[in-house]
Amino acid sequence: MRTSIIRHSLYATTLMFVFAATPLGQVMAQDAGAHMQQSSENRTVPDKAADAWITTKVKSEFGTTKGIPATDISVSTHDGVVTLSGTVASEAQKDHAERVAQLVKGVKSVDSSGLTVGTAPPPEK
Repeated sequence: MRTSIIRHSLYATTLMFVFAATPLGQVMAQDAGAHMQQSSENRTVPDKAADAWITTKVKSEFGTTKGIPATDISVSTHDGVVTLSGTVASEAQKDHAERVAQLVKGVKSVDSSGLTVGTAPPPEK
């Protein structure tokens, strides 16, 4: 009987600490979120990694999307803004590439001003 009371007391104490630690974890997460909103000159490695992931994902989407000449379009990303440059065969290809890039998770906006319409080889199949 005495062991049962001690065991219940330990469980209650453990639960109390767990519930007390939960708000502390939320505060720490909010604090971490505030630190993530830094200026671009103070970018952290995770920010750069996110940009690299976005660039890779956009290039991958271009490579698997019919009608986009993936090898003729360069992609770079800075703070979630994707910049496209290169040459496409038509205004429709330019618009299509911009739409595909915009659909990638994490992309804030797409700048396709460096994408020129001209004579480009036919798209890969």
